[in-house]
Amino acid sequence: MAEQIKTNRPYPTQVKLQGDRAVKLRLMEANDLEKMLAFAANLPADDLLFLRTDITDRNVVKQWIDNIKHGHTVTLLAEIDGEIAAYASVHMDQARWTRRVGEIRINASSRFRGLGLGRRLAAEVFDLARSLGLKKITAQMTTDQTAARAAFERLGFQVEAVLTDWVEDRSGRLRDLLVMTFDVAGFHDHVAA
Repeated sequence: MAEQIKTNRPYPTQVKLQGDRAVKLRLMEANDLEKMLAFAANLPADDLLFLRTDITDRNVVKQWIDNIKHGHTVTLLAEIDGEIAAYASVHMDQARWTRRVGEIRINASSRFRGLGLGRRLAAEVFDLARSLGLKKITAQMTTDQTAARAAFERLGFQVEAVLTDWVEDRSGRLRDLLVMTFDVAGFHDHVAA
């Protein structure tokens, strides 16, 4: 359960972003289903095109919440005026040989981009990953998601692999998958620099 996860910071917490904008950070819970669906409904079509799961689908969000309940996923929500502005998740692999590796997913509403929210959530989710005992974090995206790649490269991620025609987008077009990784232990030093 989300309540049982030990974190380096107590949640919920208030943080300030650029422009002195107040943001509430908290762990996602079962009663966030409708809020997450509302967040997803307001995402631009291009953002939805590249998501690994269809978070506009109620059943997909229910499965996400079940993964949180079972400790397979930890999700931080960023709220501004009671509305989800962004989220950051760590998804943990259940296979024994990769149990120390997690996948990070970050998404922000287009209305709240440019405030440093994504970078702040990345720092928070890396602290969560460290508290969960994870050693490596992966990020996956298609090769044409150049802005996402650049953002992860700024955080110190490096390309591990490019898998040709690995994913199929919503329109049926095959795309290459880019896998990037980062050593969790070294992240805090990189963000502080």
